Amino acid sequence: MPKLDEQISTLQQKLTQLKLRQQRIDARRRAIDELRERKADTRRKILVGGLVLEKIRHGAMDRDLMNAWLDQALTRTADRALFGLAPSSARCPSGESEASPRLEGDDGHRIR
Repeated sequence: MPKLDEQISTLQQKLTQLKLRQQRIDARRRAIDELRERKADTRRKILVGGLVLEKIRHGAMDRDLMNAWLDQALTRTADRALFGLAPSSARCPSGESEASPRLEGDDGHRIR
């Protein structure tokens, strides 16, 4: 009987190790999938942004409309400066505009 108990104990340890290994593999697979999706999302944003800028350059899209959207959406001073927008005037201590709620985009950056 002791030999059988040893075998059971050994098999239980092996099962525990295999379950842990499977959890690590699953976690790594999820991390890779998330990274792949973030890269795809970034690529989509670049392509759409490029298309919008091209449409504005060729007069197929209204520059003033885009600037109005950007003025409403961008809160970070560096982001606003990138598009030639003045720093937002009504700021809270947290850096958010007082008039707008706090929202986050898919990438975790705050938008208005």
